[in-house]
Amino acid sequence: MGPVRLEAITWERLGDLLADRLLDLKPDDGSPWPRIAFDGAPAARPGELAHRVSEALRVRGRSSLVVAAEDFLRPASLRFEYGHQDVDAYYDGWFDTGALWREVFGPLEPGGDGRLLPDLWDPATDRATRSPYVQLPPGGILLLHGPLLLRHWFPFDLSVHIRLSPGALRRRTPEGEHWTLPAFARYESEGDPAGAADVLVRADDPRHPAWNG
Repeated sequence: MGPVRLEAITWERLGDLLADRLLDLKPDDGSPWPRIAFDGAPAARPGELAHRVSEALRVRGRSSLVVAAEDFLRPASLRFEYGHQDVDAYYDGWFDTGALWREVFGPLEPGGDGRLLPDLWDPATDRATRSPYVQLPPGGILLLHGPLLLRHWFPFDLSVHIRLSPGALRRRTPEGEHWTLPAFARYESEGDPAGAADVLVRADDPRHPAWNG
């Protein structure tokens, strides 16, 4: 990845500017529902930015739905088939991408009904959540957040990648989860999410983010 010019910003201002940008976003495939990615390792807290943007959209009179990829995990028997700390399994097999396609992206295709499943699996109980479907009205915006999102060919209309340097990622990741760090190194090497994303946010210092807006 070549040098990218970034400018300092506050999280509040970032949420407002992203919300303003989304108001005029029209999906290229004709879908009435824009689909947005907030991609980042758990330590980067992409969900916090997704919720901030959702609130900014609400103030602007626009519907949105925040969905966490971590709520679409596969059952423990599949995630831990090769042990509890298998990096390749985490990278390739922890997230139920088929369910995300079927229950989240499928209903938002042109001609879809806009009825989404907001979550699927509770890892604490290792059971289905059985949540009711949510109706996203035309013009409503999907805000999907989680790790490794930009490697699955999901039909995002705009993607935001929250990047941590390797040192910051290690510092901000709980020690018990350090085994996942090679997966994020692989993601950066193979997928170049910082280069692939439409919007790059650097958050090495969580108090002072910067972006390429």
